Amino acid sequence: MKYKMLVLDMDDTLLNDDHIISNENKVMLSKARELGVHIVLASGRPTPAMTAYAKELQLDNSYMISYNGAVITDLKEDQVIFEQTLTQKQIHELYDYSLKSKTHIITYVNGKIVSETDSEYIEIEKNITGLVHNKVVSFKDEVQSSAVKCILLEEPSYLKEVEKDLKAAMPHLSVSMSKPFFLEVAQNGIDKGASIKFLAEKLDILQSEIIAVGNAGNDLTMIEYAGLGVWVDNVDPELRDKGDFIVASNNDHGVAEVVRRFILN
Repeated sequence: MKYKMLVLDMDDTLLNDDHIISNENKVMLSKARELGVHIVLASGRPTPAMTAYAKELQLDNSYMISYNGAVITDLKEDQVIFEQTLTQKQIHELYDYSLKSKTHIITYVNGKIVSETDSEYIEIEKNITGLVHNKVVSFKDEVQSSAVKCILLEEPSYLKEVEKDLKAAMPHLSVSMSKPFFLEVAQNGIDKGASIKFLAEKLDILQSEIIAVGNAGNDLTMIEYAGLGVWVDNVDPELRDKGDFIVASNNDHGVAEVVRRFILN
């Protein structure tokens, strides 16, 4: 099988624990790119927190999926070709739910992280994305328009229970875990798998010609959609049997292994 698209989650998959792309991964991705394979970054990250990595990998002619699939950007044209947002009403309902469930909640307004509260988990999002945290007196007063997604944040074991409750309470929204302490919420039908399907159809690439690599719950739809779904070894334990292969961890250049085994071989 000749694969034409390689879709990569970023945090804990392409990036090591220091948020760096290893030289081994860079070299192998360069080889894949030279063979004409579309390298697509697909992350829960906001778009601005992905662009430097895309430039580092020289993906100037490719595409990028951000906000867990809510936005697709054509990097060559520097243009958003797909965007789906939560309505203001839905965001306010999620805020009310966060009060009830005693979780922190953030969204993004004008390129900044917005919340009413401080949290060690909000600090992690701030450090990962490099975005400014705008702590406000009133979340609802600050959010007066649509936004691409919200994240509920809390201690992992508790947030797992919140995930089950939120899916039951708001089945009209897309809910998934990107990290054990990040519960991501997007518009109905928005996920990485759906966005890969959109992009594949645009590029006339068959489902069977796609490899997707991830590690967490928000990667599951793309792992299931791709012709070849691959987990890195640090995958969440409950997901290990839901892919086709498991390769080395994010700290041991698992993405490079994918390219060697399934693209260069």
